[in-house]
Amino acid sequence: MATLLSVNVGMPTDVSWQGRTVHTGAWKTPVEGPRMVRRLNVDGDGQGDLAGHGGEIRAVLVYQSESYRYWRKQLGRDDLAFGMFGENFTVDGLPDDEVRIGDRYRIGEAEFEVTQPRVTCYRVGMRLGEPTMASLLVAHHRPGFYLRVLTEGHVQAGDEITLTRKGPGELSVADTDALLYLPDRDPAKLRKALNIPALSPGWQQSFRELAAAQQPTQEPGWPGERASTQQSRQEPGWPGFRAMRVARIVPETPDVSSIYLDSADGTPLPEALPGQYLSIRLAVGDTVPTVRSYSLSSAATAATAATAHTYRISVKHESCGKVSGYIHATLRSGDLVDIASPRGTFVLEAGTRPIALISAGIGATPVLAMLHRLASARDPRPVWWIHTAHDRVHHAFAAETHALLAQLPDAHEHIYYTSDTPPPGEHHITRGRPTAPALAALDIPTDADAYLCGPTAFMKDLGGYLRDHGLRAERIHTEQFSALPAINPGVTPTAAVRPHQPPGPKGTGPLITFARSGVSTPWSPSHASLLDLAEACDIPTRWSCRSGVCHTCVTHLMAGDVTYTTPPLELPEAGTVLVCCSRPTTEVVLDL
Repeated sequence: MATLLSVNVGMPTDVSWQGRTVHTGAWKTPVEGPRMVRRLNVDGDGQGDLAGHGGEIRAVLVYQSESYRYWRKQLGRDDLAFGMFGENFTVDGLPDDEVRIGDRYRIGEAEFEVTQPRVTCYRVGMRLGEPTMASLLVAHHRPGFYLRVLTEGHVQAGDEITLTRKGPGELSVADTDALLYLPDRDPAKLRKALNIPALSPGWQQSFRELAAAQQPTQEPGWPGERASTQQSRQEPGWPGFRAMRVARIVPETPDVSSIYLDSADGTPLPEALPGQYLSIRLAVGDTVPTVRSYSLSSAATAATAATAHTYRISVKHESCGKVSGYIHATLRSGDLVDIASPRGTFVLEAGTRPIALISAGIGATPVLAMLHRLASARDPRPVWWIHTAHDRVHHAFAAETHALLAQLPDAHEHIYYTSDTPPPGEHHITRGRPTAPALAALDIPTDADAYLCGPTAFMKDLGGYLRDHGLRAERIHTEQFSALPAINPGVTPTAAVRPHQPPGPKGTGPLITFARSGVSTPWSPSHASLLDLAEACDIPTRWSCRSGVCHTCVTHLMAGDVTYTTPPLELPEAGTVLVCCSRPTTEVVLDL
């Protein structure tokens, strides 16, 4: 008979950690006597980060006394007291390899249902002073698990734990945890997990995505596309950077020029998917080489994809832009430049749904590449082209897009000039900016796929208008070249700081370039990881476990090689790296 040994609670508090403040409820201590367990919590308990912990599905965390004995031996610790693993219930029995998702238990007056394993979170390592603890819990198959409260009631230490119903899928907590975080997944277990109603929605979604990734793609190719070309659409490009020749430079407006790049050795270039970007590395002045990314503004047609020798990027001269200024003032035809392979997930999807291509200013470039691809295929889908420019003089690609739209059987063109009056007879041009009523009046179908690129505020506003109009959030795609929004669970936000060189003595190791943030700095072994260096530069980062388990920190490795200080439980995809537990072995360029 399993037994409840300890009830542990703690309210969220601010804890100093690595120069930051973390709001966390991980510090829990045992309490005596009966405690009321309610739908969302044990009385006297709370969570600091409700996005990752707590809520109805994760109301109570359970950990086993046997695992405490195990970790005392493994870690050589004699100070591990009940509650230190962040659990609400410390129990005798209920091992992770026997308890199943969906099992129901009665403890005291209350009844509970098992919903998922513990979330991999850095705070358990923070609490224990063991930075890799999140990884160890998974690797040693001892995560613990969450309970949903079916019947509220009092519980106390000493209560017996009675199984009232077995879970339907016979999938243990340990198996479920391994299925998400470890390699070599069993497809049969994935299917079994998806048929367990008690499994939390977040884990169900993760398993749906994993199951879909195991299936051969059923996505149809583009009209007129050869089978060999369809196969090449998914083939990787070259590693790192390669020299390409500037074939020609074509002014589009007073401040936008298109740069055509040829294969320097005459070999065909890998096909770029419409919407992807190139990263260019230039030595500007006496500084270290600088990396910037620019969208491809055209796409190969189905007929030319296999033999294409040219890419086109289009660059706006920003008033304080060091690289864009160099491109406009100094770069010449015939020059050689270092280019990384096309990359990016903001790509046009094949399918049958209507399409809305929405942009502002130089944000037109990736959606223009999509329009090129649609026009070359005479795609039958309805297409809305919605673009905002300052005025006619600064309206880049106006004639080009108009001609491409004319090749489509069902195209709708709507242009907005913020500081110019439309010329007579051009009824598709409006003075002003797109508003919610104006967008609704365009009759974009609610099942459309929308692709947005432009200033952050523009994408936020237009994305909101589209959602209000009825488009589903997952069908509204946006492109962002600046640093992605940070994911730092539990860390108290502070005022944004422009990325900068790290404090302290300059490193003497290989050069590390954070391409999105425009920072290049030599590596110093004083940093524990590439993530640690990025944080020292105040570069927005994305992480959760900080020990190579959750893959939240996965980042495109544009050039260079790394080694892992803590071996990941599952390696990331080729061409990417887990920055939370890696260090450079050569010069490195990261899409961060």
